Amino acid sequence: MSIKINAVSKLLIGDGIICLLLCWFLFALPARLFVSPTSYVVEAANGELLNAAIASDGQWRFPAADSVPDKFAKCIIAFEDKRFYQHPGIDLLAMVRAMRQNFRAKGIVSGGSTLTMQTIRLSRRQDRTIIQKLFEIFLALRLEVRHKKKEILKLYAANAPFGSNVVGLEAAAWRYFGRSPKTLSWGEMATLAVLPNSPRLVHPGRNITRLITKRNNLLDQLAKLKIIDQATANLSKLEPVPGKPRPLPQNAPHLLNRFKTERAGLKIKTTRVRTTLNEALQLKINALLKRYNNRYRANDIDNIAALVLNVRNGTVMAYAGNIYQPENAGLESHVDMIRAPRSPGSTLKPLLYASMLNDGLILPKTLIPDIPTQIGNYSPQNYDLGYDGAIAADRALSRSLNIPAVRLLQTYKYPRFYDQLKKMGFSTLSQPADHYGLSLILGGSEVTMWDLAKTYMGMARSLNHYNDYHGYYNPHDYDAPGYIKQKPDEKPDENELQRSSLLDNGAIWSTFNAMEELMRPGDEGLWEQFSSSQRLAWKTGTSFGFRDAWAIGLTPDYVVCVWVGNADGEGRPGLTGIDVAAPVLFDIFRQLPAGKWFEMPKNKLKKTSICLQSGYKAGQYCPDRIEEYVSFAGEKTVICPYHKTIHLDRSSTFRVTDQCISPADMIHQSWFILPPAIEYYYKIKHSDYKPLPPFMEGCGDAGNNYVMDMIYPKNNAAIYIPLELDGQRGKVIFTATHKNPSAKIYWHIDDQYVATTAHNHQLSLSPTSGKHILTLVDDKGERFVQQFTILDREKH
Repeated sequence: MSIKINAVSKLLIGDGIICLLLCWFLFALPARLFVSPTSYVVEAANGELLNAAIASDGQWRFPAADSVPDKFAKCIIAFEDKRFYQHPGIDLLAMVRAMRQNFRAKGIVSGGSTLTMQTIRLSRRQDRTIIQKLFEIFLALRLEVRHKKKEILKLYAANAPFGSNVVGLEAAAWRYFGRSPKTLSWGEMATLAVLPNSPRLVHPGRNITRLITKRNNLLDQLAKLKIIDQATANLSKLEPVPGKPRPLPQNAPHLLNRFKTERAGLKIKTTRVRTTLNEALQLKINALLKRYNNRYRANDIDNIAALVLNVRNGTVMAYAGNIYQPENAGLESHVDMIRAPRSPGSTLKPLLYASMLNDGLILPKTLIPDIPTQIGNYSPQNYDLGYDGAIAADRALSRSLNIPAVRLLQTYKYPRFYDQLKKMGFSTLSQPADHYGLSLILGGSEVTMWDLAKTYMGMARSLNHYNDYHGYYNPHDYDAPGYIKQKPDEKPDENELQRSSLLDNGAIWSTFNAMEELMRPGDEGLWEQFSSSQRLAWKTGTSFGFRDAWAIGLTPDYVVCVWVGNADGEGRPGLTGIDVAAPVLFDIFRQLPAGKWFEMPKNKLKKTSICLQSGYKAGQYCPDRIEEYVSFAGEKTVICPYHKTIHLDRSSTFRVTDQCISPADMIHQSWFILPPAIEYYYKIKHSDYKPLPPFMEGCGDAGNNYVMDMIYPKNNAAIYIPLELDGQRGKVIFTATHKNPSAKIYWHIDDQYVATTAHNHQLSLSPTSGKHILTLVDDKGERFVQQFTILDREKH
């Protein structure tokens, strides 16, 4: 009985040992064999290398490729492990042969290691002892159980040493031959195949003869094995071998750095990324920016950036964050200007225009005042320092006039526009709305090229999709563009579509058409220098102090954004969007295929009768009308306020009232009447403008006494008068206007008579500090009263 128990115990112990050995065998290898850091690698959409950065341990080590080139597989197997596909991880014949050779030579002349064993050794980096050799054999067997031969070959190719600080076949191909391994010849691949065995053979000026000999022997071996013919082997022997490593491509360095910072958020495990960038376009834009940079540096303008987006699929086609010149640290070319917050200049004006159209506050051609404007201490100025009196909203946008833009924002309210920009995805508005105020529309905030281009792309995508979604909107149209290549997005689920959007497609359509007519500031005609073969909506911007020059343009297919300036914020004369950014924009569009213009979203537009002169909805007194497509919200706009019926005598020379003439003897006529301050400048630019006729002698104005206005200063203005060179306080030029060109105006300050003016109503005055009341009285007894404040220098 005891004998049977002992036998059972021994059997159980034996089974336990076998189970332990089996568990040890199964779990002897770590889940991840290689844990060394890898280089960050950025590829174009076609798989070509755009950029790579050295790994954190100082090695050029690319992430493992999906496959190993057939040429390398055949070369490395012929050179290192002829029976690779037959043995289970160890080659007993090779080991016996190696021991015999080592015994005869009384030293180690042959190792007999298989590629599987070498892969294990590369992953462990242990001293080469007999014990370690035995352990490698054991782990090699285990590796063969877990992995297929192709996977083992892939591990070896990605981690084998190739000399210097080059690890892995892909890094070696780029460092020694400047090309992808799949493009290498038999001679080049044979050269790389012999290096892991002797990685020190690649050294500038050394070992060239030994390297050539080993390569040629391998080529002969390939011919002997019938892998290549002898003629191919002989021709391959004539190819040169590398003398030293080459620099890797640096064609998208700023996108590579962006990927580094965003990889965790993108949930990408590998440090290799296949991007959506078009390789040919990226290289063309790099070269184009380099040419412009060489030209602009003569004016100490050091930096330039460009971003190209594909509207159709919402992806990045080209990403040039700056001119990459690492050898010149003073140029700060490492700064990615696509992500850098900068003043946007006038590039937000189309967004305000579209928002006001969307909310029914204006129509495309609504007249907007363009006169001297002071709001508190804020006095915006147009680029050309001139005034139009009043100008159509779309023309004000195309000419990028500042005063109409500020007046539009004053109507729309800057907190409301601030919230709209936030909804559009502008991420740099870190201060409350009151911090920016009305200057928000003239570049008083900071934006990034990324956010700006993303918003315009969202508008273009929304307009492109108006038919696709049957009048509904896809909120994802305004999502950030993607630069990681992935499967195309499927059509959105119907539950995701919405009845309304940030901007109605009708408003977007009108905005893009206004942007298409962009003019050079101060010019009356289209600027033909930048004529393009395709229709293009575009806008330029210049920040205060000439620090940032912008140009952004779009078609139904592409959005291009360009920034020019200095990364350190230094301004330069001539650094304007129209002069330095727009030429780059149009040169980039010349690299892109031309396409059709946006389709009119007729289901989002309605034909409306518009007053020809004022651009408002035509009222009963508007004699000249046109039919135009406007967004549905345009129905909410007010009727034309500038056309009114006046009463004339039978000669149509004088205005009359029923105080002096019978209504039966009157001629009733519609008249385009602008307020005095607007009229003062409007009639200079519009020779066809007809001022109101004077009243007939003896006929008083029946209550319509709005005949005077102050052009400067405006009511409740706060004015600081600086000291002149002689130390005396300067003067303020007070300017008024009157409906009657021949009228006299009597000026009073604080009820004290000051002077009388006729025709040109201007006075040069120097009031004392404090609040004052200005009173104007004309020769008909009409009065005009307003307040102003003169600031004391110490309080300024």
